[in-house]
Amino acid sequence: MATLTIRLPDDKHERLKLLADKRHISLNKLMEELSTIALTEFDAETRFQARAARGSIEKGLELLDKLDGHYKQG
Repeated sequence: MATLTIRLPDDKHERLKLLADKRHISLNKLMEELSTIALTEFDAETRFQARAARGSIEKGLELLDKLDGHYKQG
Protein backbone atom coordinates (compact mmCIF):
# COMPACT_ATOMS: atom_id res chain seq x y z
CA MET A 1 0.00 0.00 0.00
CA ALA A 2 1.30 3.47 -0.88
CA THR A 3 1.37 6.62 1.21
CA LEU A 4 0.31 9.92 -0.33
CA THR A 5 0.90 13.33 1.16
CA ILE A 6 -1.26 16.17 -0.13
CA ARG A 7 -1.42 19.85 0.69
CA LEU A 8 -4.86 21.32 1.33
CA PRO A 9 -6.03 24.67 2.60
CA ASP A 10 -6.80 24.45 6.31
CA ASP A 11 -10.51 25.13 5.81
CA LYS A 12 -10.85 22.32 3.28
CA HIS A 13 -8.99 19.95 5.60
CA GLU A 14 -11.36 20.82 8.44
CA ARG A 15 -14.43 20.32 6.24
CA LEU A 16 -13.14 16.92 5.10
CA LYS A 17 -12.54 15.91 8.72
CA LEU A 18 -16.12 16.94 9.56
CA LEU A 19 -17.43 14.91 6.62
CA ALA A 20 -15.46 11.87 7.73
CA ASP A 21 -16.72 12.25 11.29
CA LYS A 22 -20.30 12.54 10.06
CA ARG A 23 -19.86 9.29 8.11
CA HIS A 24 -18.19 7.65 11.12
CA ILE A 25 -15.06 6.84 9.13
CA SER A 26 -11.46 7.97 9.26
CA LEU A 27 -10.18 10.77 7.08
CA ASN A 28 -7.98 8.17 5.38
CA LYS A 29 -11.02 6.01 4.54
CA LEU A 30 -12.90 9.07 3.26
CA MET A 31 -10.03 9.93 0.91
CA GLU A 32 -9.93 6.32 -0.29
CA GLU A 33 -13.68 6.42 -1.01
CA LEU A 34 -13.45 9.78 -2.80
CA SER A 35 -10.55 8.55 -4.94
CA THR A 36 -12.56 5.44 -5.85
CA ILE A 37 -15.44 7.65 -7.01
CA ALA A 38 -13.08 9.81 -9.08
CA LEU A 39 -11.46 6.77 -10.70
CA THR A 40 -14.83 5.18 -11.43
CA GLU A 41 -15.99 8.37 -13.17
CA PHE A 42 -12.72 8.53 -15.13
CA ASP A 43 -13.02 4.88 -16.20
CA ALA A 44 -16.63 5.35 -17.31
CA GLU A 45 -15.71 8.44 -19.36
CA THR A 46 -12.76 6.62 -20.92
CA ARG A 47 -14.94 3.63 -21.88
CA PHE A 48 -17.62 5.94 -23.29
CA GLN A 49 -15.07 7.84 -25.40
CA ALA A 50 -13.58 4.59 -26.72
CA ARG A 51 -17.01 3.27 -27.67
CA ALA A 52 -18.03 6.59 -29.21
CA ALA A 53 -14.89 6.59 -31.35
CA ARG A 54 -15.87 3.19 -32.76
CA GLY A 55 -19.52 4.15 -33.28
CA SER A 56 -21.43 5.61 -36.16
CA ILE A 57 -22.85 9.13 -35.94
CA GLU A 58 -25.66 8.15 -38.29
CA LYS A 59 -26.61 5.09 -36.22
CA GLY A 60 -26.51 7.17 -33.03
CA LEU A 61 -28.80 9.81 -34.48
CA GLU A 62 -31.13 7.10 -35.77
CA LEU A 63 -31.36 5.62 -32.26
CA LEU A 64 -32.03 9.04 -30.74
CA ASP A 65 -34.82 9.67 -33.27
CA LYS A 66 -36.30 6.28 -32.38
CA LEU A 67 -36.17 7.18 -28.69
CA ASP A 68 -37.80 10.57 -29.34
CA GLY A 69 -40.58 8.85 -31.26
CA HIS A 70 -41.17 6.45 -28.39
CA TYR A 71 -41.65 9.26 -25.87
CA LYS A 72 -43.81 11.36 -28.19
CA GLN A 73 -46.25 8.45 -28.51
CA GLY A 74 -46.39 7.86 -24.74
